[in-house]
Amino acid sequence: MQTRELGRSGLQIAPLMLGGNVFGWTIDEATSFAVLDAFVAAGGNAIDTADGYSVWVPGHVGGESETIIGKWLQRRGRRDDVIIATKVGWEVNPENKGLKKDYILRAVEGSLRRLGTDYIDLYQSHKDDPTTPVEETLEAYAQLVKEGKVRAIGASNFTAERLQESLAASQQHGFPRYETLQNLYNLYDREDFEKNLAPLLLKENISAIPYYGLAAGFLTGKYRDQNDLQKSPRGAGVGQKYLNEKGLRLLTALDAVADHQQATPAQVALAWLMQAPTVTAPIASATSVGQVTELLEATELRLTADDLQTLEQAQVAKTTEQ
Repeated sequence: MQTRELGRSGLQIAPLMLGGNVFGWTIDEATSFAVLDAFVAAGGNAIDTADGYSVWVPGHVGGESETIIGKWLQRRGRRDDVIIATKVGWEVNPENKGLKKDYILRAVEGSLRRLGTDYIDLYQSHKDDPTTPVEETLEAYAQLVKEGKVRAIGASNFTAERLQESLAASQQHGFPRYETLQNLYNLYDREDFEKNLAPLLLKENISAIPYYGLAAGFLTGKYRDQNDLQKSPRGAGVGQKYLNEKGLRLLTALDAVADHQQATPAQVALAWLMQAPTVTAPIASATSVGQVTELLEATELRLTADDLQTLEQAQVAKTTEQ
C-alpha cells in the first residue's frame, strides 16, 4: 500500500489510521486483537489511541485502549513495522490532565508502560491547555524526543491561533514542532477546518489526521431515521447532531456516488477525505474484521470530478425549484 509522510517527521503511514477508541469499550480484547491483526495484514500500519480512552465508560479509569494495544504488540512480537500514536492532556481524572511539563513527563511513562514499548512514534497534545504556555509544553516534548521516548509530536483540538503560536515557539526556541493536527473534519463538519485550519496546514506542511472521518458512523448510512439511533452507543449523539436536513442530503449524495463507484457510503466518505489537499490519513474505527476490510478498500477508491461535485452540491440546500 502506498504510504504518505506525516508532516516533515519522516514517519510513513498508509492513508488510513485505525482508531483505537473502541478497544475495551464497544469491543472486547479478543475482538480488538482480530481487528488489529486484520488491519496490519491488509497493509495498514498506523494506530491512534490516547491515555484517556475510555474514561467515559463507567468503571474505566483511562488507558484501557493503550493496554489492549500493548498486549497485542507483545503477542505479535514486532513493534517496528507499526506506527503507534497516542495522546496526553485529556482529563483522565481531576489530578491528571493538561499540558504542563511535569504532567507530560509523568503521563508518558504510563502510556509507555501500558503500550509495552520504549518509544511512541507520534505523541499528541489531546486538547489545548490555555493555562499552560506553549513553550512549557514544547519543552517537555523536546526532552522526550531527546531521550528517544518520542519520535514526533502532534496537536489535537487546537485552534489555528494556538497552533500558529506553538509553531512560532518551536522555531524560536529550537523545540520539535507539531507535525500533525488531529481535529474534527468530515463531509458534514467542514467549515471551521477548511476556513481556519487548512490554509495554515498547507503553508507549514503539517498533516491533517482528522478524527470522526465518518461523523461517528453517520456517514456510513447506518442512521437514517430515529429508529436507527438505537443501533449503537453513539446513536443518541449522532441523532442530535447529524440526523437533519443537511445530513440526509449528504446521505443521498453518498448513496449516488457509492452506486457510481460500486462502493459503500463509508468508503466514499473516507475517499473524499483522502483526496483533500491537507489530509494525510483520516482516522476511522472498526468493530469487526469485516469493517476493517471495508474501510481499507477506501484507500483504492478514486473519486471523479463528477463524484466530488455531487458531494459538494449536497452541502447547501436548494433555494429554488429546478
